[in-house]
Amino acid sequence: MISTPDFDLARFEPRHFQWKLEGRVGIITLNRPERKNPLTFESYAELRDFFRALVGVREVRALVITGAGGNFCSGGDVHEIIGPLTRMDAAGLRNFTQMTGDLVKAMRACPQPIVAAVDGICAGAGAILAMASDFRFGTPRAKTAFLFTRVGLAGCDMGACAILPRIIGQGRASELLFTGRSMLADEGLAWGFFNRLTPAETVLAESVALATEIAQGPTFAHAMTKKMLHAEWSMTVDQAIDAEAEAQAVCMETQDFHRAYHAFVAKQKPKFEGD
Repeated sequence: MISTPDFDLARFEPRHFQWKLEGRVGIITLNRPERKNPLTFESYAELRDFFRALVGVREVRALVITGAGGNFCSGGDVHEIIGPLTRMDAAGLRNFTQMTGDLVKAMRACPQPIVAAVDGICAGAGAILAMASDFRFGTPRAKTAFLFTRVGLAGCDMGACAILPRIIGQGRASELLFTGRSMLADEGLAWGFFNRLTPAETVLAESVALATEIAQGPTFAHAMTKKMLHAEWSMTVDQAIDAEAEAQAVCMETQDFHRAYHAFVAKQKPKFEGD
């Protein structure tokens, strides 16, 4: 368990995924390529705790999540998750589903924008990780499937029925969640699931490039944008306008806002510090 107040990024060595920091961009790599990078009970929990810990980490301004070996993530491991779930009691099952949902909550509450670099298989909980990210770059061979119905479960998993329709629309989300079929890369781009398709050999580099561009921007303001994009789902338009007025006024109190003005006057590019 990662304790946020005591979290030391410099000494952090995850057990269930790879982590590295390139400048201000953190790269999370799911690294079980021989199994197409499935998740386990332990990796779910470690990812959840890590995203929670990042709330107070100023050294990281943007994130990229990807998978090793030509695939993103095949979802929950059949032998290490699906099998044990069939033997759990009701309380154990609810603890598990709450934990997996808490991972998505942690990703959405994490102030750093997240770019998912999706190649190959992106299925089940892997599709959820991509869905919960703020941007998605795919490759022509990306296959995204919300497979829950294929194993006798509902499509309402880890926020899918709330988030996916907001990305691709209610009808398209219904088709994927009811049938469990794969959404091919071209469909994903046309439907708005992917922001961009790029060759497999460059998808990570292009994702890092976008994350780097974001990391060079006004960090406090970016965090506010992410917060409001999430919060305004449950607001009326008038409530959202009022909430944005308050949020923007807070951003106007930051030093970054003043830096941008003075840089404009001096005909220079502003250097944002996140305060």
